[in-house]
Amino acid sequence: MFKSAYERIGGIVWIPRMLEKIRMNARNELPEDFLAYLGQGFDSRCVSFLGIDYEELVLQTIAGGSDEEVFEWILSKGRPISRNEILIWNDFMSQRGWRDSDDDGEFEAYKSKYGLGHRSDILTYFDFYEFDEGRKP
Repeated sequence: MFKSAYERIGGIVWIPRMLEKIRMNARNELPEDFLAYLGQGFDSRCVSFLGIDYEELVLQTIAGGSDEEVFEWILSKGRPISRNEILIWNDFMSQRGWRDSDDDGEFEAYKSKYGLGHRSDILTYFDFYEFDEGRKP
């Protein structure tokens, strides 16, 4: 099972999940349906927010070290991030899919693709991941 998208490091959501996917891919353990999204979507948004290069992050992550050690590397290579920016990032990410101005029904189509279009309790992509991976949204 993957780490929850809600899990944080340095107060920032998504990073632990992204690092885990990188490590799983390096060990050839990442499910095939995740390969097309590796480094894309939320991963791409995250590295852009952090001010780092995804390929450099991959190299640093698979070189070894804990999430905390990789996070220290991120802080040394990326841009300075304020507490207010972290708050905005966390709220933005954890609410994607819910009333998105640029969605055009994309999230509901995503839920339907996986047979969950009827689930009114799954409001966001993070909720979807929680449910899909056996956690309560």
